[in-house]
Amino acid sequence: MKPVRALIISGYGINCEKEMAHACKKAGAETSIEHANDLLSGRIELSKYHLLAFPGGFSFADELGAGKAFANRLSFSHRKGASLKERLHQFISEGKCIIGICNGFQLLVKLGLLPSFKEADSKQELSLAHNDSQKFESRWVNHKVLGSPCVFTRGIDKLYLPVRHAEGKLVARHSEVIDNLFNNKQVVLQYADPNGNAAYTYPDNPNGSVKSIAGLCDETGRVFGMMAHPEAAIYFTNHPHWHRLREEAKRKSEAVPEEADGYKIFNNGIQYLRESL
Repeated sequence: MKPVRALIISGYGINCEKEMAHACKKAGAETSIEHANDLLSGRIELSKYHLLAFPGGFSFADELGAGKAFANRLSFSHRKGASLKERLHQFISEGKCIIGICNGFQLLVKLGLLPSFKEADSKQELSLAHNDSQKFESRWVNHKVLGSPCVFTRGIDKLYLPVRHAEGKLVARHSEVIDNLFNNKQVVLQYADPNGNAAYTYPDNPNGSVKSIAGLCDETGRVFGMMAHPEAAIYFTNHPHWHRLREEAKRKSEAVPEEADGYKIFNNGIQYLRESL
């Protein structure tokens, strides 16, 4: 069986690359953390990898809006006549996967890779705007998982994960864009209340995202972006209430799990690639 190789991008203010690499490694991938400059210059060959991960952080200090400066850098940097954006389209057309978390999700949206990767010159149809609360939100929230082609959420119906962002409100140029996302089953996650229902009000919806959208995939299900941080919820002990949950499990003579919800996402992605290589 061929090994799955994951490339995790660092630099420009990204600060979650080590957690992302650990999550991919725990799920069974061989991981490499490389600076974005090496990817742009061509010193890193995408053809050697099967999963490309854009972690969270504050690329270029979000000076032009979250992820925008990084997206511009990727769009307009060329090597041998092809921009990195064009190489990313080639990467996906080969059956490989891309995941973007928080700032990485913002990047994929502003590159135009989400909601669609069909055309290398695809225009940006969505954006991530400032939270309605007008403040940085950092806490754990519930997520409802919708039926979609997303390979990272297979067999999952709900997730409890931390969010850490100031610009997470998903907005669209036109309401038809949102309608199409739901009709095409590209809405993967919605913020939810404790009962698992889509949450349209604060604080269950932490940013005011339209239709409570928390994560999207492209038509193939192999490009996935989300605002929450699954790499920060890999182990049961990452859960904010793990002490109480452990005691409740003991009283019921139930086994205490090793992993938390975030691990499921990485495990699904790596297992999919392992099966498809």
